[in-house]
Amino acid sequence: MDDRERDQISITRANIERKRRALRRRRRRALVRLTGVLLVLAALLAALLVAGFALVRFGVHTYYEVQSRYSGYLERQQAWRGETDPRFDGYTNVLILGLDDGADAAEDDGRRADTVLLLSSDNQTGKVRFLSIPRDTWIHYPGTQQGGRISGAYTVGGPSMMVRAVSNLLGGVSIHQYVVVDTKAFADLIDQLGGIDLYVEGDMDYEDPASGLTIHLKRGYQHLDGRQVQGYLRYRSPEMGDTGRVQRQQKFVRVLYNKLLQMGTIPHLPEIASILREEVDTSAEIFDAAHLANVLRGISREQPETKMLPGAPAQDDDTVWVPDEDAIRACVQEFFPEEKETNEDS
Repeated sequence: MDDRERDQISITRANIERKRRALRRRRRRALVRLTGVLLVLAALLAALLVAGFALVRFGVHTYYEVQSRYSGYLERQQAWRGETDPRFDGYTNVLILGLDDGADAAEDDGRRADTVLLLSSDNQTGKVRFLSIPRDTWIHYPGTQQGGRISGAYTVGGPSMMVRAVSNLLGGVSIHQYVVVDTKAFADLIDQLGGIDLYVEGDMDYEDPASGLTIHLKRGYQHLDGRQVQGYLRYRSPEMGDTGRVQRQQKFVRVLYNKLLQMGTIPHLPEIASILREEVDTSAEIFDAAHLANVLRGISREQPETKMLPGAPAQDDDTVWVPDEDAIRACVQEFFPEEKETNEDS
């Protein structure tokens, strides 16, 4: 073997060794990269496991917290309204109470329900009905030996007493929620809506310095703010008495209903929700703008039906409204037809 051949072999071996070293370097770099990737994946997996465990713990904690709150909510609902009748599961019945200003609280030891209104919404169609109950309706206060005007039931036992009293008066109609609004909250809500356009049937002039109530409205179509709407609703004319008040309440309810369904109401929903949370006593407990928007979307655009509790003034005292039990049963049957339940079960 000559020198040339030996040099060629040496070069070949050197090239092979260089390639081997390069291959080993690439393998080491690949191993380092793979190790780094595996470490990162391990770290991510560990983080995911920890986060997942924390999320599961958070989810379980949240679940039990929500379940506990909901159970408490159901217990509170059960406490104030008692058992509900499944015949009325297809409806949402809300008792709306408007309180007086408490001017006579020292005498009567409490505020009274100046307005008593039952709102019933058909859960399937969204159709809404209102039943106005005169504040001077004579009833027996549930769980007591006492009787009196239904407005005084609030003085005796608050919203829960009013719920039971109205339910008994209507032959066992289930009331699912209640809303109690005082004069300030009512005025704030109307003002937040930008006022109401109403036709005032006649001149209304009344002043009661003791209660701070002043009513001065002229006959005609006009725009009323919250305080003026209160005066319009509370005015008791000598000719019509409480019947006139109820008729005005029903007209106002229809106007307000249409106002709430207008697009211009939507920007005011956060402020309205704030008033409902801070100034209104309600069993619903949850009020926000989204909730209110969903409620408004669910109700029918059809004009609501309004009725007054059947009855007549007492013969010996025309300020007392005596319920007509037979006519009330017919009214309840009209509001809650048995055919609806039959159709839903079929």
